[in-house]
Amino acid sequence: MPVWLRSRGLKRRSVRHGELSWRAEEMLESLGLDEAELSILLCDDATIRSLNRQYRKKNKATDVLAFPMNEGPGPGLESGLLGDVVISLPTATRQAAEHDRPIIDEVTFLLAHGLLHLLGYDHGNTREERKMNARTEDLLSAVEAAR
Repeated sequence: MPVWLRSRGLKRRSVRHGELSWRAEEMLESLGLDEAELSILLCDDATIRSLNRQYRKKNKATDVLAFPMNEGPGPGLESGLLGDVVISLPTATRQAAEHDRPIIDEVTFLLAHGLLHLLGYDHGNTREERKMNARTEDLLSAVEAAR
């Protein structure tokens, strides 16, 4: 299960790529997507703001964006390509402080959230949000169990 991880626009990396990669692999395995391919970009607020403006028409930084391969024309899930999850490390760092947890745990939470968006989960209403939150907790538990 290839997990491709890159950084862009960061002065320093507060999350080790190897640590986040194995967490992503554990999540994919728990979803039965052992052969899936996932791309993760850790970036600065300017990069995620630009992507958010370009693709969602929202001119602000956000914590996580997900770009699924199964939307619109293209190979879809049959190819094993899930898509891209983009995480802003500065925003994740602020949120980690607010939640009083380590940055790696906040980034793992954001990765789980983005991964579920790649699979079609959403939180547009209360029922969807409850379902997505429960699945997020399942993914976080899979990572915790693998420690």
